[in-house]
Amino acid sequence: MESSRATGRRVRRFPLRPLMYTALACVAIAGVTAGGTVYVKAQAHSGGGTVSSAPMPSFSSSPAATTEEAAAVAEPVVDYDGRLSDAMKGVRVTGDQKVSAAVLDLASGESAVYGDAAFDTASIVKVDILAALLLRHQEAGTQLSAREKAYATTMIENSDNTSASALWDIIGKASGLDAANKKFGLTGTEGGEGALWGLTQTTAADQLTLLQQVFGDDSELSETSRSYLQGLMGRIAADQQWGVSAAADGSGWALKNGWLPRSTTGLWDVNSTGRVTVDGHAYLVAVLSKGSSTQAKGISLVEAAAQAAVPVFTGGAASASASANATGPAAR
Repeated sequence: MESSRATGRRVRRFPLRPLMYTALACVAIAGVTAGGTVYVKAQAHSGGGTVSSAPMPSFSSSPAATTEEAAAVAEPVVDYDGRLSDAMKGVRVTGDQKVSAAVLDLASGESAVYGDAAFDTASIVKVDILAALLLRHQEAGTQLSAREKAYATTMIENSDNTSASALWDIIGKASGLDAANKKFGLTGTEGGEGALWGLTQTTAADQLTLLQQVFGDDSELSETSRSYLQGLMGRIAADQQWGVSAAADGSGWALKNGWLPRSTTGLWDVNSTGRVTVDGHAYLVAVLSKGSSTQAKGISLVEAAAQAAVPVFTGGAASASASANATGPAAR
């Protein structure tokens, strides 16, 4: 069932206590030893009454003492999901279009997700296919063959379908992909049936998890495997340099796009995932869409969503529009 609402993840909040309850928790400093150790006695009361404390030893001088209990101030909790939901209200969606987006600040680890529906991956699954292949070689203690490297290069940089099909077979098709994704921590992704890797189902949240495997340090993939995949995603063919890269400043991006016209409806799936850099800070972004009447309209939707999502963390203003600056093969 499709949904463009923000996900149901709840952000824990710290409620403010009314003034009438401030007397219910008391912290009494009992004293200081000759060695300077601070003794703190805390007592919480559910009702009225006095607060008692141990006798205080005498001392000639008492430097100001603070404790973690007294000094700790709860940091405000930011509802990034709510912010992203608000930001996505400014993204124009028409006709049968559906869109979902997710973004993660690599420095802080904070993330936000909008929408929990499943989408066809089209060619963004090629990152997942290569990640699964790299994991298989890691576990076997082997290296990619020259032929596999050639397939990997054209599959990612040029979005070559023949290369993707060859590697799809090597990893064991859907069962191999699903097994790798279980280790990667993806929970809402299911490999396409038979040879139909482009009809793998996924969510924006899962694509963010996959991007963390590629670009994060806490990954099942080795540093060598991650660097290899990152390098390929940073050398995408010129006619495919659109999508989440619209949210980056300059050339600070690494990405993989997917586009596919559905034969049953004539409408387009258009997706984009990757890492973008803004003011020296890196963000992982995944945008999934379907239902666009043309590829160009799907690209515009994806770029507008990416430009709305990243400022949730940068604090900047989202761009009012995104340009559809590329065309490509009928199915990628």
